[in-house]
Amino acid sequence: MPSLETRLTSVIRDVPDFPKPGIVFKDITPVLARPDLLQAVTDYYVERYAGKVDAVVGMESRGFIFGTPIALALGAAFVPARKPGKLPYSRISEEYALEYGTARLDMHTDAILPGQRVLIVDDLIATGGTAVATAKLVERLGGTIVAMAFVIELTFLPGRAAVAPHIVDSIVRY
Repeated sequence: MPSLETRLTSVIRDVPDFPKPGIVFKDITPVLARPDLLQAVTDYYVERYAGKVDAVVGMESRGFIFGTPIALALGAAFVPARKPGKLPYSRISEEYALEYGTARLDMHTDAILPGQRVLIVDDLIATGGTAVATAKLVERLGGTIVAMAFVIELTFLPGRAAVAPHIVDSIVRY
């Protein structure tokens, strides 16, 4: 049977000029259409982190898709890192830079307990801005980051360096 990386790259599609000219978007929706692949991604991370994490943080929005089944299979809490205005309870915020301007992520103040071991999950790491902001939220709440898990890593962009010294665990690398 082909490796998980090979199986994923065979269905991840390139969408040129999205969301703007010059960007080649890595579209994971074909992975989601394949229950066997979604299960394989979940199993991959569950095998690696079983017994090592208390909470899984998923970044809005595709981090929710992968993070929730991983958390469920690990018997861990799932914590959403959301865009502004989406969380109803007391929250903390972290702003991060975009190519043009800034963005922000919020997390409930009681989402991570001090000392909890956390796996951060998203579909893709590129420049690392969203991942860095999420890590800061987790650390401000007293969590310990075990690793950052991504289905796709764009190695030609500085994401891995941006999140150092945290571990980056990716399956597909472009």
